[in-house]
Amino acid sequence: MGGMIASRSFKIGVRIAIAAAVIGVAALAWHVTRPAGLPPGFAAGNGRIEAVEIDVAAKVPGRVKSISAQEGDFVTAGQIVATMDTAALDAQLREGEAQLARARIGVDIALKQVIQREAQRRAAEAVMAQRRAERDAAMKRLSRTERLAKKGMASLQVLDDDRARFEGAAAALGAARAEAAAADAAIATAQSQVVAARSEVDAVGATIQRIKVDIDDSFLRAPRDGRVQYRVAQPGEVVAAGATILNMVDLSDVTMTFFLPTADAGRVALGAQARIVLDAAPRMVIPATISYVADVAQFTPKTVETAEERQKLMFRVKARIPADLLKAHIREVKTGLPGMIYVRLDPKAPWPDDLRVARSDDRS
Repeated sequence: MGGMIASRSFKIGVRIAIAAAVIGVAALAWHVTRPAGLPPGFAAGNGRIEAVEIDVAAKVPGRVKSISAQEGDFVTAGQIVATMDTAALDAQLREGEAQLARARIGVDIALKQVIQREAQRRAAEAVMAQRRAERDAAMKRLSRTERLAKKGMASLQVLDDDRARFEGAAAALGAARAEAAAADAAIATAQSQVVAARSEVDAVGATIQRIKVDIDDSFLRAPRDGRVQYRVAQPGEVVAAGATILNMVDLSDVTMTFFLPTADAGRVALGAQARIVLDAAPRMVIPATISYVADVAQFTPKTVETAEERQKLMFRVKARIPADLLKAHIREVKTGLPGMIYVRLDPKAPWPDDLRVARSDDRS
């Protein structure tokens, strides 16, 4: 049991020693890279130029037909960088167009049926008017015959004949009215068929529009100005929906990430001015603005109990290069370049001469 306790204590001691070594190296690196003679009110750190990564992906599954952008190429927003095979979508589009033509013919047929039913309705109205006139005439004749029969001036046979003629005319009028009602029902049915045919046209038209959108989306375009980092897929490969074809960086959103100790990180304000000096261009001073300060320390020991330990904490800070400056030199922007960044902690402190930039918005 004692051996197990000793072994566990030894492992804990090793972990603590490793953590302390990491913290010490980070703090030492910051002190070594901090330029000598930096005036009060400033802090410095080292980092690398970074940009937002964007995946250019396939919207629909299919085969990659071609890739026109190579690794390292600069591409502009809207530029076609890859193309998916659209043979299946083209076939679906032709099928949809044939269905649309058929649906439009269906609308024409339904409209003609409405016209035909309306004509039948007008014919039924004419017949009904004729039957109504015949009934009215028979009714008047019957009325006269009844008066004459009461006076003994007409025979009962004539009275029966006139009554039968009236009843026949009334029945014929009822049949004409039934035909008119049937014609009305036929018109309503034909009109509903027109609505259904037009709905079919709209549905097929929407399908065609969706297929056209899928075809257009098969031409993969760069969403923003940037540079291609690497190709994930190759021409001829079959990929799933959402599969990445190319990875690029958005050169309109470029930052540098670096680390500062607790004392300096606590004084950095969002929006504070910064200056970047790249190793590849030591004579060029690039203006930047602090856009992010981490609220959780990096390189943090599990327990922080003393003020000395708290001074070893390092916080991640991010500075953004102005968009107008990037736009003016977007083709020259490269990510991954290392360099130094200098942050003004005191907004009233003047920038050293070697860190000044000739900009109208620099109020150093």
